[in-house]
Amino acid sequence: MSETRSARRLDLTGQICPWPVVFTMKEVKKMVNGDVLEVLVDHIPSTKNIPEAVKKEGHEVLDSSRMDDGVYKIVVKINK
Repeated sequence: MSETRSARRLDLTGQICPWPVVFTMKEVKKMVNGDVLEVLVDHIPSTKNIPEAVKKEGHEVLDSSRMDDGVYKIVVKINK
């Protein structure tokens, strides 16, 4: 079933590498198939590293966009 079960937000603004990827992957492991995780970051390398890490694990990046004040939003759908 591919229906979205729940959505979570993980605010990692102020964190620098490697912590945004580490905290994102730790949160992903707690989630189940169909869950959606919205990650907020302001560290530019994280906008590349987080999508690469989640895709490597088979998850889907639904959105990666810049918001206000230099904050980026990465939305991940969990595929397990």
